[in-house]
Amino acid sequence: MAPTTFKQWTLEGQNGIESLVCAQARMPKELGEHEVLVKLHAASLNYRDLAIAKGAKGLVTSHNVVPGSDGAGVIVSIGNLVTPFVPGDKVVTHMTPNFAEDAFPTFTEICAGLGHTVDGTIREFGVFDQSALVHMPKNLSFEEAATLTCSGLTAWNALFGGGRTIGKGDSVLTQGTGGVSIAALQFAHATGATVISTTSSSSKASRLTTLGATHTINYRTNPSWGDTAKSLTKNHLGVSNIIDVGGLSTLPESLKAVRVEGVVTVTGVLGKEAKETPSLMDTLWRVCSVRGILLGSKRQFGDMVRFVEEMDVRPVVDERVFGIDEVREAYTWIEEQKHFSKVVIKMA
Repeated sequence: MAPTTFKQWTLEGQNGIESLVCAQARMPKELGEHEVLVKLHAASLNYRDLAIAKGAKGLVTSHNVVPGSDGAGVIVSIGNLVTPFVPGDKVVTHMTPNFAEDAFPTFTEICAGLGHTVDGTIREFGVFDQSALVHMPKNLSFEEAATLTCSGLTAWNALFGGGRTIGKGDSVLTQGTGGVSIAALQFAHATGATVISTTSSSSKASRLTTLGATHTINYRTNPSWGDTAKSLTKNHLGVSNIIDVGGLSTLPESLKAVRVEGVVTVTGVLGKEAKETPSLMDTLWRVCSVRGILLGSKRQFGDMVRFVEEMDVRPVVDERVFGIDEVREAYTWIEEQKHFSKVVIKMA
């Protein structure tokens, strides 16, 4: 039996972490035809969630929206026209509901998605449209599965989208130790690709090596890491696929590292603009592609779930897991960049 009330967090404004408020919410009395009630066991955070709370980068959200796009839990009940799920199924949230399965979301669809315009995952129970859910990988815990929605799917699209594949004989470069970079490292390593990872500290470098990075480069002590990365590849030809999370701050070095006919996949804008701003013509001089992505399709999500099960990939969760009453602390943990990979909030 589900309780009559439960805890949920909402954003009462966009004035930063202090805008996050926890209160009791009432259990819905009935579900719509295509709706699903989920008991959420875990949620994970992204930099996007912090940016929404601050109103940064022009992000405007619905008043009192439940934040968080990433979560995993168990289905409690379903509407009478729900077909893919039954009560008891373990599920993971998909950020962009009511969107074609094969379509790739743009900024518009993401801004209309979970945790932004539609109520998200930082609550003990949630009602979601059936299109906002996928079956959870059987080999993962709720905490691990909750990391897949945003960073996991983005990393998957970066490696396997656009008609490209990654495998033995290929090389991948990841930047830093955020969720997308760690997921890309794990996926690439599972295929047999050689992974080069940049980081800012020796302790993080050691963890990256443990996860499968063949080489690590400290970008603080070696600001010309692009040339170094290229020198570490077979015959010094360059990197097949660079997962660029920094945008203008890292693209100049990424373009130095990429091989002829390689690709730089831009997945984020975490850094500040560099002194050298690359232009489209750089793709001509380097004979490479630059591909920008936001998230991935729902069909790709299903492909990723199957891969995670078959290869037994276990997403990395930060060593500090927060409780439902510690959501503000979890946001602060990300803001202060104390995390490694994904910050998770455990509901129970």
